[in-house]
Amino acid sequence: MLKVVIHTLVILFILLLGFSPLISTMVAGTIASNNGCQLDEGSVHPCIINGEDWGEDLYTFGVLGWLALGTIPLAVGIAGIYLAIVVIIAIIQWAQRRKTAADHLAQAPPS
Repeated sequence: MLKVVIHTLVILFILLLGFSPLISTMVAGTIASNNGCQLDEGSVHPCIINGEDWGEDLYTFGVLGWLALGTIPLAVGIAGIYLAIVVIIAIIQWAQRRKTAADHLAQAPPS
């Protein structure tokens, strides 16, 4: 059971890394929207939050979303390959255990 949890966490971590540019863009958009600021890919707009201009930072995080066009498919592919390898290893180990058990039964003296 622990192996399943570990493999699930690894896959979720891979997917989180892949989706992180999109997440940062959504957070930047939410911050800009909640503070009445304009956020787009065209240019940096001033955004005063608590007396400081966050416009350039929000712009950077907003544009970072374009990176998701590459990271999301890559992460999904890597997670799929990882899952396929885990399943193949599990099948091989199951077959080896089954063969070992059959060999032990064949060697047991008849009662």
